[in-house]
Amino acid sequence: MTKCKPALLPLLILSLCGGGAAYADALPQETAAAPAISVYLDGKPLPSEVPPVNVDGTVLVPMRGLFEAQGAVLSWDNTDKIVTATKDNTKLSYQMGASSADLNGQAVKVGVPGVIADDTAMIPLRMASEALGNSVSWVPATQSVQISSTSAAVIFETSILRGVTLRSKPDGESKPVTEKMLTEGTRVHVISVADALWLKVRTEDNQTGYISAKPKFTDYTSSSLADKQAAALIAYGKTFNGTPYEFGASPDQTKTFDCSSFVKRLFEDILSVELPRVSYKQAKEGSEVGLDELRPGDLLFFTARGLDIGHVAIYAGNNKILHTYSPKEGVHTETFDGQWKKRFVTARRIL
Repeated sequence: MTKCKPALLPLLILSLCGGGAAYADALPQETAAAPAISVYLDGKPLPSEVPPVNVDGTVLVPMRGLFEAQGAVLSWDNTDKIVTATKDNTKLSYQMGASSADLNGQAVKVGVPGVIADDTAMIPLRMASEALGNSVSWVPATQSVQISSTSAAVIFETSILRGVTLRSKPDGESKPVTEKMLTEGTRVHVISVADALWLKVRTEDNQTGYISAKPKFTDYTSSSLADKQAAALIAYGKTFNGTPYEFGASPDQTKTFDCSSFVKRLFEDILSVELPRVSYKQAKEGSEVGLDELRPGDLLFFTARGLDIGHVAIYAGNNKILHTYSPKEGVHTETFDGQWKKRFVTARRIL
């Protein structure tokens, strides 16, 4: 293994936080009374002569030992202040102070630029660690950084339900990581929830990329994903505020809605979930939840027009429901109380 000169690179220090959905584990600002931060690699404490610190919401952790423990070869260009880590087919290069790094020829955004202080190179942890195939998480209860390396046993817990493309970015137009689709029955490990529509995953042959988070493609579920998908669903629904109500409106258009065509259209457009056309059939989908268990995205069903179930609404959080039933108001949000509490029949969770 190529060693870095001690005077030039005594250790690498990497930050946990970054911007965007993939960097969801935000850390608190450092205070004088803040507890000590510990770092674990595959469940074992990572020793360091320099204690981890939190600077402006970013945890800085001595990490040279981690790179070497993973079998990465480090090199240092003192003229241009560029550090390079190479492992198998992965090559990560970063110039101190830059806003992006180079990962196998592709630019990777750096939320917190690297610096050199007291002969110590400090570079963003999550970007560098995930580039080498690792997963990183922050545990608030113990004030610790947990890093799982590719050398640790990985459980491929998620099954592909329908052929899906493994992409290089969480974007349907991005370049595929491999020409072959991940076929039905393939198992993957979910590294993180990128956003409402994308999962970052690792395959059993150690390919890392992004796949669709829509329910028809995998059996993966989590509260994080459900929350993001519900937020996307409700935000999309609110774009139709004021759209006229029409009983029996076709779900194939968006100029008018009735209660069930509105719900059907939202779930199909955002998540490719195909619900039945009418509310009493929609009430048979998903799983039943109690009023004390409601979360955004749940469907609420009510008596209407002499039917046991004749109306459906989407729970929007904070005791609000998003729906349509009135030619006067069209699509709108209102409080879940009064007549709606009296006419409530059941709630179903689709997400």
